[in-house]
Amino acid sequence: MKHIFILFFFCFYSTFCFSQAEASVWYFGENAGPKFHPDGSVTPLVDRKLNTLEGCATLSDPNGDLMFYTDGITIYNKNHQVMLNGTDLKGDASSTQSATIIQKWKRH
Repeated sequence: MKHIFILFFFCFYSTFCFSQAEASVWYFGENAGPKFHPDGSVTPLVDRKLNTLEGCATLSDPNGDLMFYTDGITIYNKNHQVMLNGTDLKGDASSTQSATIIQKWKRH
């Protein structure tokens, strides 16, 4: 009975959950990428410069707007231009986790 209650609670609660907009834009693979919208719809992205087989990372702001993305070798800004000092970052195209973005939180 306990397991049924936990399963019911999880299913009921998950219908009211929402994702963080910081992860709403994904760039990966060979020019592939979706954008997840708050209403649950998804649109393909066709404006990226990323072309990698593995290991990439993307970060958006709290509104879901792209901030930057990387393949671990080059970092591109929201305008798909290489960022200052954003080349030769020692990542590797064949690494499954070539890049990780860790956001610095501001204290209020």
